[in-house]
Amino acid sequence: MSTTISVLVVDDDPEIRQFLQDYLSEHGYQVLVANDGPAARALLAEQVPAVVLLDVGLPGEDGLTLARWLREHFDIGIIMVSGVGETLDRIVGLEVGADDYLAKPFDPRELRARLKSVLRRYQRPATLVTEEPAPAPPAETTRRVSVGTGLLDLDSCQLFGADGQEIPLTRMEFELLRVFVERPNRPLSRDQLMMLTQNRDWDPYDRRLDIRVVRLRRKIEVDPDHPRSIRTVRGTGYMFVPNPR
Repeated sequence: MSTTISVLVVDDDPEIRQFLQDYLSEHGYQVLVANDGPAARALLAEQVPAVVLLDVGLPGEDGLTLARWLREHFDIGIIMVSGVGETLDRIVGLEVGADDYLAKPFDPRELRARLKSVLRRYQRPATLVTEEPAPAPPAETTRRVSVGTGLLDLDSCQLFGADGQEIPLTRMEFELLRVFVERPNRPLSRDQLMMLTQNRDWDPYDRRLDIRVVRLRRKIEVDPDHPRSIRTVRGTGYMFVPNPR
């Protein structure tokens, strides 16, 4: 690989940690290791990897809980790894925001193939969801659009709350909001939204689009559990309603 890609391995089994560290390092990855949730969080405070290989059965804070926290705070790839290969575990793992699921014992070549597949979905540097500060608004008049309880500035890429305070947005959250406000009252499929925001097709196993919609609802809806501005269109995708009643 021309650019070193970092991978965080979170597993309480020291032999598995060592094996994955040796194997992935041999194939050009920078490998970080942690034996539990607190150790993983400490490493993430210092460096954000491109992908996390996360064991489900961690001591203390389990892998599913940690995966949910990771998805809420970072735009990075998550592959759940577990000795329990039951269908229910795979479904739960994907529902909390994991990109893929691999059961032990696994062929390391399959792991590497899945790792590459997940990395292809993340074409920009991994960042905290509260990072990527938008540029300062220009002195001249800017284009501002009402979005739920907020006000979106299309020129400065900023979102402001009803109190005038800026609400942090990631670049991808802004792009998604921009697509919505430019196409009001139109049902948009997930394929359309992915093509318009990232110029690629939607992958049914990629939950990032739905997760971003959930985050945006928390930022602009009066009641995120019963959204009125960004509505779900069953069997299609989502629709932005600028003046909900």
